[in-house]
Amino acid sequence: MRKWLAIVGREWRAYFFSPLAYVILSAFLLVNGIIFYAILSYLAAPGAGRGQALVLLFTNTYFWIFNLFVVPIIAMRLFPEERRSGTIESLLTAPVSETEVVLGKWFGAVGFFLTLWAPTLLYVIFLRSQTKIDIGPVASGYLGVALLGGYFLAVGTFASTLTKNQIVAAILCFGMLIPIFSVGLLESILGGAGRDVVGYLNLWDHMDELARGVVDSRRIVYYLSGTAFFLFLATVSLAARKENP
Repeated sequence: MRKWLAIVGREWRAYFFSPLAYVILSAFLLVNGIIFYAILSYLAAPGAGRGQALVLLFTNTYFWIFNLFVVPIIAMRLFPEERRSGTIESLLTAPVSETEVVLGKWFGAVGFFLTLWAPTLLYVIFLRSQTKIDIGPVASGYLGVALLGGYFLAVGTFASTLTKNQIVAAILCFGMLIPIFSVGLLESILGGAGRDVVGYLNLWDHMDELARGVVDSRRIVYYLSGTAFFLFLATVSLAARKENP
């Protein structure tokens, strides 16, 4: 456990040794701040519920666009950076398993992803100072952000094990995320069992429900199983590259 935690801490700290982390953080907060201001302006009409601001923050189109681009950038350095610096050999020959390495790096990436979102809690404090809001939907909305980020970063972790180049890793991750994200859009044109299956995979509906305080165990199972699947693929890929460098 101590060795695994060392990998998690090392990975999380590594982000802040790179200027790219501060660029991502600044861009993320700037875009989110602009969106939040626009949402408040939109809801400023008489009778509009300010409590809906966080629902729109978690479900607007820019939320998806930004995550689809930010996650590949976060994940692209996980293993290609180790290969570039020549530390991958020492990491793989250390007394830790491939699973521990993958999980350590993934948790470090998730930690950085959540660090991006942490300042947005100020929005909650601001809204509570202006009006009464229900904390339940707020908590479930942030739960959805964490589940989605973990899922997307698991895809990115797998993609980063497939190449030595960070840019290629980011492109691979983005290419894998697009069908995962887009499959829900087919729900409106399908019928019968196909529509039910696609509806289960519809990330738009998942976040909409969670942002409104509806926590469906089926959604959580989907995110956790998808995350576990891609982390398993990452472990297999890393083990294969260890045997055939």
